Amino acid sequence: MTAECGYLAALAGFEAMTTARLGWLLADRSAQEAFEIASGAVAPPAPIAALFARSPELAARWSDDASRRDPDRCHEQCRAAGVAVVRAGDPTYPHQLLDDPRRPPALFVRGDLSVLDARRVGIVGTRNATQRGRETAAAFGHELSAAGVVVVSGLARGVDGAAHRGALAVEGSTPVAVVGCGPDRPYPAIHTELWGHVAQRGALISEWPPGTPPDAFRFPLRNRILAALVEVLVVVESRERGGSLITAREAAERGVDVFAVPGPLRSKSSVGTNMLLRDGAAPATDVGDIMLALGLDGRRAGRSRFDSRPRPVGVEVELLAICRVEPATVEQVVLRSGRALIEVAMGLARLERSGWLRESAGWFEAIEDWADLA
Repeated sequence: MTAECGYLAALAGFEAMTTARLGWLLADRSAQEAFEIASGAVAPPAPIAALFARSPELAARWSDDASRRDPDRCHEQCRAAGVAVVRAGDPTYPHQLLDDPRRPPALFVRGDLSVLDARRVGIVGTRNATQRGRETAAAFGHELSAAGVVVVSGLARGVDGAAHRGALAVEGSTPVAVVGCGPDRPYPAIHTELWGHVAQRGALISEWPPGTPPDAFRFPLRNRILAALVEVLVVVESRERGGSLITAREAAERGVDVFAVPGPLRSKSSVGTNMLLRDGAAPATDVGDIMLALGLDGRRAGRSRFDSRPRPVGVEVELLAICRVEPATVEQVVLRSGRALIEVAMGLARLERSGWLRESAGWFEAIEDWADLA
C-alpha cells in the first residue's frame, strides 16, 4: 500500500499544481483521495468540477501529471533522500505556519523541525554580496547562534550562505534553511556540503518534493515561508530589486520586525537596505539590536500560534459566517445576506486576501482550522 507521503509528493510535483489548488484538493480528504480526484479516477466534488469545466485543459494536464508521477516511486524517492513529508495539521508541522494565509499544504523536510521551537531570526541578502556583507552575515549568524537563536536563511550564494556558515561554526547550533527547489537538489552546487550540514544539524525545508529543479519562479514563493517562520528578519545587503526585498515585504505583511544593515550610499549592494531604512525598517548595527527586538516581542516564540491576519470587521464578519456554514458563490452570499452585490464582492475579496477564505472556481470556503474569531 502506498504511503500517504507518496501521494503528497506526487501531487505537489504536478506541473500545473499551485499552493491554492493543492490546499483545495487536500481539504478534508486524504492525499490518496486528492490524487484520485486530480487524476480523474474518481468524480470531483462540485467546486473542483466547476474548475475543470472552466479550464478543461487543467483536467487534462493533471491526468497527464498523474500518469507520470507514480505515488510508489515518489514515496521511494523521498525515502532514499531522507526526506520526511509533513502535512498541515500533522503534529510536527510548524505551528508558525498554521495560521498563515498562504501556508504550504505540505512540507518536504530533511532534519528536525522541532528546532523551530527556539527563538528564530532570518538573515537574508543579495547573492552578489560584498566582502563586507558576507563578513557581517557570518558574524550575525555566529553571534545569534552562540546566544541560542536559530538562524533561518535560504542557502543561496552570498549573504545566505555566509549566515549559515557563521551559524554552523557554533558547536550545537541548529540552523534552518528554506530552499527554492527539491530538498535533494543542492543549489547552487557549490553549497552541496553546506546543505548537508544544515540538514544534519537543523532542518532543511521545501514545499516541493525531491527532484524539483531550482526554477526561478520558486524562489519568490519560498520567501513567504521564510518570512512566516521567523520572529525578526535582518536584511544584510540588497540591490534595488533584490529577492531579499520580497522577503522583507512578506515579513512586514505578517507583522515580523524587519531590520536592515546600513551601507555606503554609492554601493549597489546597499541600495535596497538603505531603501528599507528610509521606509521605516530598524537599523541593525550589531547583534544587540536584534537581541533587543527578540526580548520585546515573544508572540511568535516556541510553538505558540500567532494569528497575523487582519481581523474581519463589519460586513466581513457576516460574510465569513455564511461561508463557514458551507462553500458558497458570490450570488449565494448575496441571497443569504440580503446585501448589495458590490458590497458582498468587495467583502469576500478582502476576506480572501487576508486569509480567512479560499476561493476556487467561484466558490468561497472558510478555512475552519485557523483560529476562531471568538
